Amino acid sequence: MMCDHHAQARVQLEQEKAFGNDAEKEDAHPEARVPAPPVSPEPPGVTTAGNDAANISNHTRKNRPKQRKDEKDSCGNLDKPFYASEVSDHAAKNLSNLTGGVKTQKGKSETNGNYVQGPRNPQEACSEEAVKPAKRRRPVTVDSAKAKTSLEALKLSIKQLKWKEFPLGRRAACDIYWHGVSFHDNDNVSSGQVNKFPGMIEMLRKINTSRAVRTMQELFPEEYDFYPRSWILPEEFQLFCAQIRMVKEKDATLSPTFIVKPDGGSQGDGIYLIRDPSELKATVGSQARQGVVQEYIHKPLLIDKLKFDIRLYVLMKSLEPLEIYIAKEGLTRFCTEPYQEPSQKNLSHVFMHLTNYSLNVHSGNFVHSESQSTGSKRTLSSVLYRLAAKGVDIKKVWSDIIALVIKTLIAVVPELKVYYHAEIPPGKPGPTCFQILGFDILLMKNLKPVLLEVNSNPSMRIEHEQEVAPGVFKYVPSPVDKEVKVGVIRDTLRLMDPGHKKPSIYQLRPGGLEHSEEIPMESETPERSPDEGALPSLCLKQVYPKYAKQFNHLRLVERIAGLFIRFLGVKGNMRLGPTAFRTFIRSCKLSNSNFTMAAVDILYIDITRRWSGADAREAGMGLQAFLEAFFFLAARRFKAAAPREQAAALLELCEAQLEAQTGSEDRRSLSCSRAQPRANKNQTSGAANPQQLESPAPLRRAASQDYRLHQRLKPRPLRANVEN
Repeated sequence: MMCDHHAQARVQLEQEKAFGNDAEKEDAHPEARVPAPPVSPEPPGVTTAGNDAANISNHTRKNRPKQRKDEKDSCGNLDKPFYASEVSDHAAKNLSNLTGGVKTQKGKSETNGNYVQGPRNPQEACSEEAVKPAKRRRPVTVDSAKAKTSLEALKLSIKQLKWKEFPLGRRAACDIYWHGVSFHDNDNVSSGQVNKFPGMIEMLRKINTSRAVRTMQELFPEEYDFYPRSWILPEEFQLFCAQIRMVKEKDATLSPTFIVKPDGGSQGDGIYLIRDPSELKATVGSQARQGVVQEYIHKPLLIDKLKFDIRLYVLMKSLEPLEIYIAKEGLTRFCTEPYQEPSQKNLSHVFMHLTNYSLNVHSGNFVHSESQSTGSKRTLSSVLYRLAAKGVDIKKVWSDIIALVIKTLIAVVPELKVYYHAEIPPGKPGPTCFQILGFDILLMKNLKPVLLEVNSNPSMRIEHEQEVAPGVFKYVPSPVDKEVKVGVIRDTLRLMDPGHKKPSIYQLRPGGLEHSEEIPMESETPERSPDEGALPSLCLKQVYPKYAKQFNHLRLVERIAGLFIRFLGVKGNMRLGPTAFRTFIRSCKLSNSNFTMAAVDILYIDITRRWSGADAREAGMGLQAFLEAFFFLAARRFKAAAPREQAAALLELCEAQLEAQTGSEDRRSLSCSRAQPRANKNQTSGAANPQQLESPAPLRRAASQDYRLHQRLKPRPLRANVEN
């Protein structure tokens, strides 16, 4: 019997020794998948950390290859070979230290300070191993009932991940809900994760995006020069006419070209070029059609004499804290007519000036290619390689594109937070959100990237319509689309896998995130999870908060939006009423003898009336109106400074006043709670505490559970319970 036990102990030591060798190989070659070679047994007195080895053995028991005859587990049973690539780096390094490093006797400690247990009874080890069942991870569930046009790519992604799809929905909650258009595609979601943010569609309409970027251009003109100058129609039509007239009066030879885009247009619908304001198609029915008119980029970079743009896929993984990933691979969409600078004769040549796939696909010159580097739709990498061959600094181009993406999302995040807090308030039950966005970027002749627009619902089709007979069309697979889009969806799901979520190493502070790393000029290879098997490395690269230090100073408007959210009040409200605005002024101590509360009311009425316009369906002050009021107050108080310094100074003043008020309320609340037991001695059971009766509303809020929750979740903006 003792001989059997001794033999089993030797086999166990052999196996653990093999584990250590594999772990060392994994450190040298992360992608190597070579089974551990046979190892001679160690002397009986040498021991290893049996708990760590057993845990790793349990963790990697699933998905092992075919077993070999000469391998047995610690209980003497036949076992399968162990692959080092299936173990996390942390566990592999620990195991390598235990088996290949310093060897210890029973009760001794290693040089790294870890205490190693002595040898265990083989019978106990076998009985414990028999009791413990093999842990098999529950497959992630995905509700694809609302996926619409992205369904085929989603199905392929779920199949590659070996997850479980529910194409008709599910009564029980799913881990992930994949909506096709909007966060509200399914209003019954109360948990899990949804692939849409509330308010994203509204924020990425042409008008709202232009307003958000324009606000940043006023504060940071040198940082936001990647967006063409824009005018909002119809409200800025007269301003547009006046400014164009001034330009032509200064230089009669100038004849700039402009591109008109309808506010809610998609797939190139309603886009056209003009050279004079009189050419605007002003009316649709009885009302002017809303949209934007932008300066046209007349010197784009050309390939094969054709204009093209870049469709880049961006994942907003989280809003609070802000987390952004960019796909390393994208699409390039080519025009189908050789480019010429716009003139009065060729303004209507859409196949020459507009890069939209949905337009050019109807051209007789459109080329559907099986290759990724030819045709009218190609991969981004193939174009970058071609430019690199001509001496273009691709690293600089990629760095500029990353900066453009981060700055654009920083511009739209403030109002997006207002939508998010109205729909899913902090501390309340609800799903978390993520979303894939489509950035359309044009490279100018000097290689500077220009933002054309951002799509909240980029097409994720992996097939294209093709005419197989006269008048007969059918969808056929598109290799280029499949290569790019399936990878984006699959790796988005991998990042959102609820079983692999890890706490972020970046700590949020009131001043923002800090990180010293610069934007890299080349891609990095992220680590793969042990459960992901033979899947390729992630095609999505984190760019924020990884490079946050370079962009945190731009989040000024987001902090102002935090003040706005704090005073909104009830759930679902997105506008400040007059009482809430007065409370904001009082709390921040912005009124004085020169700016009375009567003047505050007049300011509120003037601004809200101007922003509501003809649409009086929603009363109150929205975020854009609040920003105008805030900038007015900043300019009034800090007259000599530039607009950015004015806003920053007033913001710091408001935050300091509110922080001091909060600290005072917390101290008073603590004092009341300590005095409460002594006061109750002289009170009847039904009597109220006089201190509580005399305490102001902010003090009662400070004592509430929701308020304390918000304090723990700082710097997430606080929501004051102010009645409008």
